[in-house]
Amino acid sequence: MDSHLQRFLHYIKFERGYAANTISAYRNDLGQFTAFMRDQGLIAWQALTPTALEDYVTMLLGREYKVSTVARKVAAARSFLSFLFAEGVVQENLADWLQQPKVGRRLPRTLSRTEVQQLLDGALGEETPLCLRDRALLELMYATGLRATEVVSLQVDDVDFERGAVRCVGKGDKERFIPLYARAGAMLQRYIDGGRPFLLRDNKVRHLFLNRNGRPLTRPGLWFIIQQQVEQVGLSDYVTPHTLRHTFATHLLEGGADLRELQEFLGHANITTTQIYTEVSSRRKREVYDRAHPRAHLPDSKE
Repeated sequence: MDSHLQRFLHYIKFERGYAANTISAYRNDLGQFTAFMRDQGLIAWQALTPTALEDYVTMLLGREYKVSTVARKVAAARSFLSFLFAEGVVQENLADWLQQPKVGRRLPRTLSRTEVQQLLDGALGEETPLCLRDRALLELMYATGLRATEVVSLQVDDVDFERGAVRCVGKGDKERFIPLYARAGAMLQRYIDGGRPFLLRDNKVRHLFLNRNGRPLTRPGLWFIIQQQVEQVGLSDYVTPHTLRHTFATHLLEGGADLRELQEFLGHANITTTQIYTEVSSRRKREVYDRAHPRAHLPDSKE
């Protein structure tokens, strides 16, 4: 991994003509990027996954960095990933999966309980196979906080209705079980019994969520479904699979969940990645307080 990093630094110095200070910043930022990936158990760039990149951004947002600093570090990683793709080191340009945080927004976007209710209720209605799928998909994501990659990788047998839980194999082939509330379990059962059989074209396919052609649902397909539902119910902000993951984590903390328990549910290797949600929860509580307390908007006393 270090040899490819050195090749990139050589490239930006001698072929792109970057200034010494710029190269130094790239070296520091990409050194942190490399160290994080090693901490996740990755020993080669070919093993890099979109999930690991999402966790890297989450980790950066959880530190005491300015958003502009996070944006710079992400930009450096994107440039390096594009270089690896151009050099044939990796087969896919994973820079496309590394989201650039917006300057001015430090903490991850979450939905309020009202917005979640609006989103999930908006999926109710028709009993077509695709509607049953979308309904079960949204309930599952809010119930478990699974990553997009984990959701589309789920197999039918990963849903344990007897235990009321979902089995997930995350990064590093680490297995974890996430509980399902009753409504999510019921939605999944209805989809498996009354939706999935009509989408299935090949009985050998064991993936839980299928597209209209009977093939396993993809990450872009998942993003499209969520955004389509968001637009249908009239939510104004851009909502992604990771927004639902952030919302799951924040609402659990607000409901009294322990940080260590949340770490296990999310599958974070390091609890520092999970700690960002305590800050999100605190921000939400402050907003509620300022909006609800009858004296919160009174001017300061001049006594």
